[in-house]
Amino acid sequence: MLDVFTEEVLTGELPKGFGARPATMADAPAVTELLNASAVAQIGYEEFDLEETYVEWQTPGFDLERSSQVVLSPEGMIVGYMEVWDVAETPVHPWLWGRVHPDYEGLGIGSYLLDWAEARARQALSRLPAHALFSVRAGCVSTYQPTKALFEARGMKMVRHFYRMVIDLEQPPAPPRFPPHIVVRTLVERPDLRAIFQAVEESFSDHWGHVPESEEKVLARWRHMMETDKDFDPALWFLAMDGEEIAGISLCSPRLPEDENLGWVGILGVRRPWRRQGLGLALLQYSFVEMYARGKQRVGLGVDAGSLTGATRLYEKAGMAVTRRFDTYDKLIRPGEELSLETLE
Repeated sequence: MLDVFTEEVLTGELPKGFGARPATMADAPAVTELLNASAVAQIGYEEFDLEETYVEWQTPGFDLERSSQVVLSPEGMIVGYMEVWDVAETPVHPWLWGRVHPDYEGLGIGSYLLDWAEARARQALSRLPAHALFSVRAGCVSTYQPTKALFEARGMKMVRHFYRMVIDLEQPPAPPRFPPHIVVRTLVERPDLRAIFQAVEESFSDHWGHVPESEEKVLARWRHMMETDKDFDPALWFLAMDGEEIAGISLCSPRLPEDENLGWVGILGVRRPWRRQGLGLALLQYSFVEMYARGKQRVGLGVDAGSLTGATRLYEKAGMAVTRRFDTYDKLIRPGEELSLETLE
């Protein structure tokens, strides 16, 4: 028997002469070009590179044929792209991510892709407990009205804001002051991915949207990234050690595709027994010092604007400022019990 909720899908249509199909690896250059054209329209500069596209499309658990769609113009040009991310073990909120070429906006391509993505995401219902709430989510830069209008027209509601925060390293950053007994090591010195996973899982267990995931699944994605991402540097995975215990982590990357001079803090977290001792601030400042030593002019990170643990205040204390806001939208597909973390109460 079909779940009634799987049948309530809008059916946007493509303009006459346009077609759609799953993406293939051969489409990576054209899709990357499309993404950058959209980025220029939205934020003023390109932010994607071809190698990043290849790496993401080969992420363990992501099926490019099942989970992507390109739209082609009558001339055969890729003018729209959408992907659905439901690789988590408990995919209660699949992530819908796509772009339309700015020259082809307003033709219904975005509506078609979003409706396709919702229908594809609903396939994840078969992997969830019958009592679980299920919704799809998507996001956009807060200043780009066409995408916000599209989400709202397809029944999505804004539920959360996220910030990009950046610090300019015009002068040598302040040296960190670590709590007693803390020593910083790197993945080069302590190549124990299982211990790092456990530290990350504990650190993020009280973050909005968190759903526990198995070590096996996460480590498979990490190993894929380590083997294929040209920017991965184990010397930038910083581990705050208290004896043999990982007290906190700052897992960094030397750049973003759009900015060679910006170092990126991908994951910053402190385990509960070591919180409220200044360790998070010290780890962040340590990351600044290391990035400055590598010649980086800026360091950035992403953060939940409504962080349940007050992370934004910590980053402001470290000298970081908001440079961009992203809005997350949600569409409820099936009511039920929320399995992801929503509040600390």
